[in-house]
Amino acid sequence: MNSNYDDQDFDHLDEEQLPVSKKKLHDWTHFAGLYAAEHVAATEFVIGATFVALGAKTMDILLGLLIGNILAVLSWTFITSPIAVDTRMSLYTYLNKIAGDTMTKLYNWANVIIFTVISAAMVTVSSTAVRFAFDIPAQLNWYPTNLWFILIVICVAAVVVSIAIYGFNAVSEFSGVCAPWLFVMFTSGALVLLPALSLDVLEKTIPEGWNDFMTLGNTSIWTGIDSNGEPGIGLIEVIGFAWAANTITHFGLIDMALLRFAKKKSYGLATSTGMMFGHYVAWIAAGIMGAGAAVILGKSIIELDPGDVAYYALGWSGFVIVIVAGWTTAITNLYRAGLAAQAIFSTTSRKKTTLIVGLATMVVACFPFVFTQILPLLTYAGLLVVPVGAIVFAEHQVFPRIGYTRYWSSYRELTFSTPAVVSWGLGLVFGFGLNALDIISFFYLFIPTWIFTILVYTLLAGRFGAKERYPEAAQRDIERAERIELYQDKKALQEPVKEKDSSMFSKLLKGIAITALVITLALACKVMFGSETEEHYVANRELFYRYAFICTMLYFSTAYWALRRGKSKN
Repeated sequence: MNSNYDDQDFDHLDEEQLPVSKKKLHDWTHFAGLYAAEHVAATEFVIGATFVALGAKTMDILLGLLIGNILAVLSWTFITSPIAVDTRMSLYTYLNKIAGDTMTKLYNWANVIIFTVISAAMVTVSSTAVRFAFDIPAQLNWYPTNLWFILIVICVAAVVVSIAIYGFNAVSEFSGVCAPWLFVMFTSGALVLLPALSLDVLEKTIPEGWNDFMTLGNTSIWTGIDSNGEPGIGLIEVIGFAWAANTITHFGLIDMALLRFAKKKSYGLATSTGMMFGHYVAWIAAGIMGAGAAVILGKSIIELDPGDVAYYALGWSGFVIVIVAGWTTAITNLYRAGLAAQAIFSTTSRKKTTLIVGLATMVVACFPFVFTQILPLLTYAGLLVVPVGAIVFAEHQVFPRIGYTRYWSSYRELTFSTPAVVSWGLGLVFGFGLNALDIISFFYLFIPTWIFTILVYTLLAGRFGAKERYPEAAQRDIERAERIELYQDKKALQEPVKEKDSSMFSKLLKGIAITALVITLALACKVMFGSETEEHYVANRELFYRYAFICTMLYFSTAYWALRRGKSKN
């Protein structure tokens, strides 16, 4: 082993700049909770209404979302997770090794902006719910018009920043607490408002069987007619929408930042909690809730904001769900933005960069336009980063199989990788060019763009040095990796051993939290299946509003108390 490396070579580096230590890996339950919470977000209310506005049909929604979300899970499992587990690095750190400082900084600046705006949009959504609860005027301009709204944004954003600043464990713990409740509440909201739709369309409170449900969906929710009165999108578009919704994180490899902590590559399958429970169930539930709220208010679904929909579906718990759902997504994206900023300013800790980005998020969140433009932002952001994901995929997975040298640019000590920068640029021209020519559906542009960039980068890299061998540099790389592992093992020995909290009181707290969720779901089922008449339905709905809110407070207080007790033992 090379004796030139010692602990001082790594002491000055931030933890995020090194591969994840074996001692800090997590099992699949961490990722199941993390993805479930992140992908049951406030945007689901908007996307649920979007499918209605785009004129999808009921069967296309049920089948198309299932197929599209399965494809998304497989993308994480076979594209993102293997590279993340092999390298134990975030994309930001790994890209620097592949493409050099210049391109990495350009790319990281793009990510800082993208994830800051996404986080800000989610903070704005959460703040809108608080605004609704305190009867503060709606913010209809692109700029804020009320001082109290600005103060609410600052308070909501402060929670997001304070959690994200403590890193992956804090993000995972917060998401783990929120995920079960979010899933129960989205499901309950659909159950509570489905009878209102049934009364309006079928003139009875309870749909009887599959045929009634399909009639209900085709008549009042997913009618096949868009907001302009024209025939809407079909099955292929719905599949593409669901698959492309997260291209920035799977094909674009952004989620290497999260999955590098996974013990096994197969933990990419844990993203199914987010896709199946979050996107599939939540998007369908949001469509039902939106249509039900529209019936109650006598408005079109596209005229409603998340606060309207959530309140009429869940009562006061609806305000909580919009706030919490906005928080969970904002926190995860702010964590990503902090990582990207830390990769740019490598001498600054991730906590400081996250704090700085968080302050910028507070400012941006005060401007309501960021939320109204969130869907176009997500779509174009995905197309922007997919070529970079293709470059990393080619280097890591393709090069070893065709005899090229992985990390050739690093071995040649290049600070500017011409093949990487040119491939990214040509990939963008290719992708957005296809969009301008309208050759294929926008939702599928990421696939030919990804393949095109892989081919271009492989061809250019071969001409610039990837075909050559660098045995001395490769050996130094191996020795450095071994030294880092020994360094991390030594550091791990200095850390206290964590104990599992198995006390009876903590078990009681967890039991109460689970019971609160069960009671909430049972009350929603009573509204759905126990309302023989409209009078019974209104009475049961009011009962749900009251006790579901009590159960919400009970759940969060006991679940968080149990979490704190577990942490206090360590």
